Amino acid sequence: MAQATDQTDTVIQVQTVPLYRRVRAGLALLRRAPMIPMFILLILLVFVAFSPLVATHDPVQNDIMNNLAPPSIANFLGTDQLGRDVYSRIIYGSRISLALSLLVIAIGGGVGVILGTLTGYLGGRSDALVQRAVEAVLALPLILVALSFVFTFGFSFWNVVFILCPFVTARFARIVRGETLSVRERDYVALAKVIGTPTHRIVLKHILPNVFNTVVVISTLEVGHIILVESSLSFLGVGIPPPNPAWGLMVAEGRQFITSAYWISLFPGLAILATVLSLNLFGDWLRDTMDPRRREL
Repeated sequence: MAQATDQTDTVIQVQTVPLYRRVRAGLALLRRAPMIPMFILLILLVFVAFSPLVATHDPVQNDIMNNLAPPSIANFLGTDQLGRDVYSRIIYGSRISLALSLLVIAIGGGVGVILGTLTGYLGGRSDALVQRAVEAVLALPLILVALSFVFTFGFSFWNVVFILCPFVTARFARIVRGETLSVRERDYVALAKVIGTPTHRIVLKHILPNVFNTVVVISTLEVGHIILVESSLSFLGVGIPPPNPAWGLMVAEGRQFITSAYWISLFPGLAILATVLSLNLFGDWLRDTMDPRRREL
């Protein structure tokens, strides 16, 4: 009886927390947010959403008479060897990078969450088999696999997606499985088993909601990682094919002009650096914010 009274008092206390305290707690978390990375990511989203309005030139239109022009009022970040506006190509390149990252996260990450949750909860031979497959995928050198695949099937946007998805699936599956192993040992999951709750209902109602925070954090960090990998593949000539304005491809195209027209490689490289660093810093803050144990520290 005393325990029931204590639980009732606790519920009443939670329900009567003043609104201003919740707002103040939210503002305290926001004040600790990395403002500069968030501002950079906001600019990136503006570029992606309003590329035709923000860009000043056609990103693939050649203008040989204006090639290798330095930064000026007409061309904010100069032009490349074919006279294409570097500023406009960076803006449209953000679309390619973000679209590819989100697509890989949706496909590879979705499959990884399903595999990690099911194998972590069910265990047994299926868990062992999936984990051996995950270890085999993670042991493969991504660049070598990409080179072999591209030389066999050609390079395109969808081939890059196909190459990256298995590696993202493996990373998601491993991390989500670890979280699921921890969640399935909790009392409410054991109680759900005792009362005969179906497996699919336990997974959907008790497991997935408790690993959701981890999935959000992983997704944020993986977007930056995918952008970096895609840029590396494009730099090596096995990523997004020309004349698409991919950031890594732009850096590669400007290598031979690095001493006379540094802006061709410099500004796309800075875009990659700023985006990946901002995503990593934002992901670290998000991880600390969504993990109560880290927040208490």
